[in-house]
Formats: sequence, structure tokens, C-alpha cells
Amino acid sequence: MSKRTAAVVVTFNRLEKLKTVLAKLHAQTTPPEWIVVVDNASSDGTGAFLAAYQGRPVEVIRLEENTGGAGGFATGMKYAYELGADLFWLMDDDCYPEPDSLEKLVIGHADAMSAMPGGVPFACSLVHFSHDEIAEMNIAAPDWKWARLWAKGQRAVLVQTCSFVSALYTRETVERIGLPLREYFIWFDDAAYARTASVGIGPGVCILDSKVIHDTPENVAGDFSRVDSRNIWKFEYGARNEASYFLHHESLISYLRFFARVEILMHRGRVPWRLRRRITGRLLAAIRFNPQPEHVVPALAQV
Repeated sequence: MSKRTAAVVVTFNRLEKLKTVLAKLHAQTTPPEWIVVVDNASSDGTGAFLAAYQGRPVEVIRLEENTGGAGGFATGMKYAYELGADLFWLMDDDCYPEPDSLEKLVIGHADAMSAMPGGVPFACSLVHFSHDEIAEMNIAAPDWKWARLWAKGQRAVLVQTCSFVSALYTRETVERIGLPLREYFIWFDDAAYARTASVGIGPGVCILDSKVIHDTPENVAGDFSRVDSRNIWKFEYGARNEASYFLHHESLISYLRFFARVEILMHRGRVPWRLRRRITGRLLAAIRFNPQPEHVVPALAQV
């Protein structure tokens, strides 16, 4: 039996981009069984637009408040799990897949599974900013044995993390580790989920011939040397979430190394002191911030 895929899209106030995403999903050479759109309480007409899609063949979940990317993906994945999805294809509302992105992602993941005896908990596409330029913020972190599949002739490399910009997770992975951490709200929820999925299994895989475009205003990596008054709200979430993961899921040493790295980057970027203090406060807040995943109920247990 072929595996059924649910595309899960989280959107917030980007209606025109969402229209492009939906058109790209409907044009897939191997269409997903379901398209699940989670509307994070958009106020730009997204709700009215999506109402016309109900049951044809897009499943729409309208939330009463903005739960961030983390909350949106947790909600969408739980819904897709209950629909019976075997594979969960996750993307933001500014991710534009090529017509064969899903087909190549699914085939590439299956090929990797056959070559890796321990299994492959997730797969991701190669994310571009433009057709000939890679997206700096979505570069999957390579595993130390990254070339193992490449040496076998596969157009794939092993990776430790990936973003929720065309990421594919299996039903087995969701049952094993639960849903993304809603409390993270935004930033590092995707990397934390990939790292958690790899524990006890092994790395994921980036399928190089599965390509998507990430439609962002500029092509820059989100490192802490770039903190300013406009984006600090995102970096505050990122600092707290990443520090929490390293402290509570890895070790005190990992946490301290991350703490030091953030402070050095802010110093090198000449981030104003008033902003540095806010980020440092979030790094310290991570000590008491340790959310736990919500787990799905396997189908047999529901009977």
C-alpha cells in the first residue's frame, strides 16, 4: 500500500503568498492525499478566502489566536494524524514547491530508508532563495557522516536538523516523540523537533533533487549579530528556545557554549546594550523553561 501524505501549511496574514502555496500544492505530480491549512487567526482576509476551500480538497483549521509556527504545526500535525496520514509534509505559507518536490522527497526518503538499517526519521528538500541561490536561513545542518548515502549513488546527504520549510516526517516518528513544542511559539521549534526525532534512530536526510523556494524579503541567516529593534522579538524566542533545548535535552555544557556564542555574536555585531540585556534575560529564562511534548494517541488505542 502506498503511503498517504498530508501537506500541513501554517499561515498568518500572508494571503497572497498562501494562494501561491496552494496552487503549487495542487500542481504536484504526486499530489498529497490531504492539504491541511492552519490559519493562525489571520486578519487580512485569509479566513474568508479559505472558507471557500472547505472540503474541496483543503482541510482548514481556523484558530482563535495566533499560536505561532510551533502551535500551528502541532495543531495541523495532530489533525493530519487523526485523518490517517502516514507522512507529514510541513511548510510555511511562503514555501513554494516545484511540481515534483513531493514526489522526489517521498522517493528519496524511501531510498534512504532502504540504505539505513536504523531508519531515517525525517527528510527535507533543498531550500532555495532563488532558482540558483540557496536560502541561507534554511541550510540543513549536515551530519558528520553526511556522505554515506551520496557514496551509494543517492542524491541525498545525511543531516541533523532541518526547518519546517518542506520537511517530511513519518507517522512512526510522530507516535514516538509527539508533536512540536507549542510553547516555543516561533524559532528553533523545527530544529528541536528534528534533533529529538534523531535520538536513538540516526540522522535525517536532505533530498537534493527535491527543491523549494522560500519567498523571504532577503537572503540572510538569522544569527545573533543581526539583532535590532525590529526583529528582537523573534530573537528573544530563539534565544530562550534554543538555550532551553541545549540545557534540558543535551547538557549544561551545551547550554553554556550556546550562551557564550550568543554573547560573542552580539558583541561582534555591535548590538546595542539595551537589546543585549533583553536577549541575555531570555537565555537565563531558559533555565525554568522546559515544555513537554503533547503525544498523539495511536489508532489502536483509540478503539
